[in-house]
Amino acid sequence: MGRVLKAYLLKVAGKVQRVGYRRHVLELGQELELAGYVRNEKDGTVTIFAQGDEETLNRFIEALKTPPPPAKIKKIEIAETRPKPNLKHFQIRYNKLADELQEGFGAMQAIFYTYWEEFRNYRGEFRDYRNEFRDFRGEFRDFRNEFRDFRGEFREFRGEFNDFRNEFRDFRDEFRDYRMEFREFVNRMDAFVERVTRVLEALTEQSKRSMEILEVVARDSRETREMLLEALKMLKEVASKSSP
Repeated sequence: MGRVLKAYLLKVAGKVQRVGYRRHVLELGQELELAGYVRNEKDGTVTIFAQGDEETLNRFIEALKTPPPPAKIKKIEIAETRPKPNLKHFQIRYNKLADELQEGFGAMQAIFYTYWEEFRNYRGEFRDYRNEFRDFRGEFRDFRNEFRDFRGEFREFRGEFNDFRNEFRDFRDEFRDYRMEFREFVNRMDAFVERVTRVLEALTEQSKRSMEILEVVARDSRETREMLLEALKMLKEVASKSSP
């Protein structure tokens, strides 16, 4: 089952001539793949014939109500009419050459005035921005003075930093001296420890020898004591035998 072909005849009133409105209608009809035409009328209105399926026609009519500036729609009269199957494309139906030239020049003039109005608005905004710029310029002067103060403080901090850097150099030199003295002290301590170690080793060796001598003396003393005791015993026996 093919689509149902419907057609509408529309009469658009408002600011629709010499503002590029026909071009807008043409592009819209071609974009939606409708068939029909758009034409200027002598009373200042625009006639539009469009045919296609109902859904696409409804979208087309809604879009006609909000054209790009400077065009303005005051009223749209819509009447359903008989389709024209032989009509395959959407186009502009032009009038006499003089009318079309007037249409073109009028469209350019309308667009020019639109941009001129926008320019006036921007000019007013520019004045506001210029006043703001003057305020910012005054603030900039204040910041410039503050910057000068900060620059002076920075110079003072730079001077202090130089002093700290010089002090650091002095401390670094002192640290080098202390490091040299510490190395010398460590070397002296190593030599002292070595000498003390030797003395302790000698004393330990001497102690071992002394202990050995004492042990020999003690052993000899025990043997001498035993010999004396044995001699006394023999003398006692001799004495007892020689007594009457």
